[in-house]
Amino acid sequence: MTFIQFVFSKAFLKQLLLAIVALLVLGFLTLWWLRMSTNHNETIEVPNLAKLSLDKVEEKLDEMDLRYEILDSANYNPEYPKYSVIEQIPKPGKFVKENRKLYLTLNPSGYRKIEVPNIVGRTRRQAEPTLLAMGFKIGKISYRPHISDNVLEMRFKGEKLEPGTSLQKTSVIDLIVGDQSENRIQTEDSIDTDPDNTPIQEESSDEF
Repeated sequence: MTFIQFVFSKAFLKQLLLAIVALLVLGFLTLWWLRMSTNHNETIEVPNLAKLSLDKVEEKLDEMDLRYEILDSANYNPEYPKYSVIEQIPKPGKFVKENRKLYLTLNPSGYRKIEVPNIVGRTRRQAEPTLLAMGFKIGKISYRPHISDNVLEMRFKGEKLEPGTSLQKTSVIDLIVGDQSENRIQTEDSIDTDPDNTPIQEESSDEF
């Protein structure tokens, strides 16, 4: 039997057909395995983790076959519990595949500390906006006899507060301010002792 006759023989065609069927079956099984192993077309909706502690986050994501990674803490937000999730990527409602990593930002334990500026010697009108702009709050205003209306001293929780001290943002700072009383006393004394400084009293006249 020649080679050409063998190629067109029933036995060869039967073997060729079986080989093609086997390849098709193998290809189908391979694609099916790949889809199963990679969860093809299967996605998970990202949950809302806002205000959850890390324990709750880990428990929730384990159930959903998702992972997480902590990013740097954000600025403190008093509306969120300490060390709870304040931001997340991807956002809630997005769809991701199994084992996807979520990136979380946590709420710190409190406001960050900043240095108290030196406002001693400034007027109250200058000092208050400076403190407020830095995030501090103005507490009690007390007055002390002085020639000016400048800030004479700062206090925090009843103790004298030195410029440069680090306090948490939103801390309440009390101010002791001059009342200008000594300036008035000096002015009155100079008027009493200087005859040339006799006050001029103006009279009002009505014109008809």
